[in-house]
Amino acid sequence: MTHSRQAAVERSTLETRVAVRLDLDGTGRAVFETGVPFLEHMLDQVARHGVMDLEITAEGDLHIDAHHTVEDIGITLGQAFSKAVGDKQGIYRYGHAYVPLDEALSRVVVDFSGRPGLVYEVDFQRAMIGGFDVDLIREFFQGFVNHAQVTLHIDNLRGRNAHHIAETVFKAFGRSLRAALAVDERRGGIVPSTKGTLV
Repeated sequence: MTHSRQAAVERSTLETRVAVRLDLDGTGRAVFETGVPFLEHMLDQVARHGVMDLEITAEGDLHIDAHHTVEDIGITLGQAFSKAVGDKQGIYRYGHAYVPLDEALSRVVVDFSGRPGLVYEVDFQRAMIGGFDVDLIREFFQGFVNHAQVTLHIDNLRGRNAHHIAETVFKAFGRSLRAALAVDERRGGIVPSTKGTLV
C-alpha cells in the first residue's frame, strides 16, 4: 500500500476550534489538549489499543458545557479517519473486539462501509463520571460515524461501574479500528466490496 495513511484536519466554528493529526500506522502515541480530561483519557485508550498516533487540540465553549467540544472532536476525528483511510484498498474493512474490565464487558463492531450508521446500546447507571456527562459519549460517536462514513455497533454487555463501562467501550473501539484498518496482503490492493467501491 503506497498511500500514506496520515491526516491533519482542522475545524472551526463559532463554538469550537479543533485540530486533529492522525497516523493510522503509528505506535500508539497520544497528545491531547482539549480541556475535557475524561475524554482525553478515553481517547488515549483508542490510540494505544488501536496502535495509532493521535494528536488533538481543542478550544470550545466549556463555560457552557462540554457538549459542543466533545461532539466537534468526534466530527473532526471522523474527518481525519476518512482522509487517512483514503480509497480503502486492501484493508480488512470489518473489525470487532470484546474488551473486559473487571465486571464490565463491551463489544464494538465497525464496518468501513462508506455509509454512516450508529447503533449504541450503552446504559449507564449514573449521569456523570466525575465532571463528565456520559450522554456526551454517544454524541462523540455520532459525530465520528457521520464524518468517517462508517457503520458502528457499540454494545455494553454487562457492567455496573460507569468508568469501567466507558473504558471498555473506548478500548474495544480502538481494537476494532485496528482490525478493520489492517492491510490484508492477500487482497492485493482490491477494495473489499463487490461494488468495487466503498465511497
